[in-house]
Amino acid sequence: MQQFGKVAVMMGGSSSEREVSLMSGAGVLAALQSSGVDAHAFDPAERQLSALKDEGFARVFNILHGPFGEDGTLQGALEAMGIPYTGCGVMASAICMDKWRTKLLWKGADLPIPAFELLSADSDFDAIEAKLGLPIFVKPATEGSSIGITKVKEAGGLKAAFEEASRFDDIVLAEQFVGGGEYTCAVIGGEAYPTIKIEPATEYYDYDAKYFRDDTVYRCPSGLDEETEARARALAVQAFRVLGCRGWARIDFLMDEAGGIYLLEANTNPGMTSHSLVPMAARVQGLSYEDLCVKILESVHVG
Repeated sequence: MQQFGKVAVMMGGSSSEREVSLMSGAGVLAALQSSGVDAHAFDPAERQLSALKDEGFARVFNILHGPFGEDGTLQGALEAMGIPYTGCGVMASAICMDKWRTKLLWKGADLPIPAFELLSADSDFDAIEAKLGLPIFVKPATEGSSIGITKVKEAGGLKAAFEEASRFDDIVLAEQFVGGGEYTCAVIGGEAYPTIKIEPATEYYDYDAKYFRDDTVYRCPSGLDEETEARARALAVQAFRVLGCRGWARIDFLMDEAGGIYLLEANTNPGMTSHSLVPMAARVQGLSYEDLCVKILESVHVG
């Protein structure tokens, strides 16, 4: 493991997902250290990035979630410093952090996505409700972990949902409901791992269901038949490549009752907590949490 040199596990930060990042980072740090990697915690909310050079760090395992860590900002800073890092580059990170622009790229590549509308204070909310049908999911474009999301189930509720989401972002999306199930597929080194079906006990897969509740059911294998599983994995890899991703990412998708697949979003720094999905898929693939962390660390882009 000496080939990696001194490794900074970038965690914490100052986004609304700080708490989750610290949980993910603690797991990654322990896994790398137990594997013999010279890994150290690094919280950019508490230390200047220049310390990476001053203290001789050779590469970064980036497990920051949200703005700064996942939107291309940190990636650009690390490239300017000449320090290799895990995950997607500047462009893909910036695009994937923005759900709207992610959808535009997928749509332009003729990949399937749910119908959606951009919302503003001047939107005709009644007309959009009629066009998309109820229920509708309303979400800020650049937040993760289901922060700011509302499921609108009753007519006339779209405006209030927009106002809630707009507290987190200037770009707000209204998205058509697709009711055949929520799934996700990890792509690591260009290979799609087994899909996972997510069955929350809550109304939808919200922040608590993702990170703190023990009654969310995750099915891996997902129960999809062989043909649909293969189709979903192939679509996840295609979605990954269209966005210019590298290293690793997680592609979330929905299915309708007829078996149609609709891409939802891409996560370029997926969670690595005890409840997280990428480690779950890796286990089914025969990869331990520790081996997964080392595999991701090996995938850094150098030069």
